[in-house]
Amino acid sequence: MEKSLEVNKAIIPVAGLGTRFLPLSLAVSKEFFPLVDKPIIQRIVQEVKDSGITEIVFVVSPRQKMITEYFTTQPELKKLLEKRKRENLVKELEDFEELFAGLSFSFVTQKQPLGDGHALMQAAKAVKGQSVAVSFGDDVIDSAEPALLQLINIFKTCNAPVIALKALPRNIIPSYGSVAVEKIANNLYKIKKIIEKPTPDQIQSDLVIVGKYILTPQVFDYLKAAEPSEKGEVILAEVFSKMLNDGYPIYGCEVKGEWLECGDKLKWLKSFFYLSLKDPMFGKELREYIKTIK
Repeated sequence: MEKSLEVNKAIIPVAGLGTRFLPLSLAVSKEFFPLVDKPIIQRIVQEVKDSGITEIVFVVSPRQKMITEYFTTQPELKKLLEKRKRENLVKELEDFEELFAGLSFSFVTQKQPLGDGHALMQAAKAVKGQSVAVSFGDDVIDSAEPALLQLINIFKTCNAPVIALKALPRNIIPSYGSVAVEKIANNLYKIKKIIEKPTPDQIQSDLVIVGKYILTPQVFDYLKAAEPSEKGEVILAEVFSKMLNDGYPIYGCEVKGEWLECGDKLKWLKSFFYLSLKDPMFGKELREYIKTIK
């Protein structure tokens, strides 16, 4: 396979302020909010690994310390648990450490929250001119086939940027980034236009953008040349629009699976309950407990 079609690296931007989760986000970074018994970031890293990616670049803020320590082995804790004969907890710890076995992590800092495009630019040197997967911390896809792998498979056929898409009811689309598309296959589209937070009369499809992408080196060239907005931000959607205007093809993949949003308190709680009620360990008892609530 041509090197240009390989996707071995992923960028995970987690430098946001988490203001929609105040005051909780003053104490805990949003990516560590739980989804059942695992933090959001662990589920995102699991998806990255299951997609065949071996290198992860985290974009963090200067105040984020926990993430640099979370994905490390804990030999002293393991020894303590073994000494106390807590075999079940030793197994849980070993299973967790198996998650990041074979993965390499690096960290770059976004000193100020100047847009998602600006966050990605901080990782440009780390990806070394290669095509790369991107997974933002607000979006988890519960699916048999990892969402990023679905995008990678599309990328291998088109060798162009790929955006994850999901269909939503038209009445809530104005809260999202919408797209105008040309359908190519069952879940494959050519992006014609991106409309950020469209008015009802601007909606041209029922598809919106999910925070998962495959980016080519050309995207980073456009990011570097992008003019900041009036707020001083570099926005990825605006860069995509510029590329489309210049004739670059961009594709969309309507990903299979349940989209679990974690961008605000209510969406995160819904995602928490969805996974909790499905969980093989906790789900049955939780469903029975809910029946008792009056």
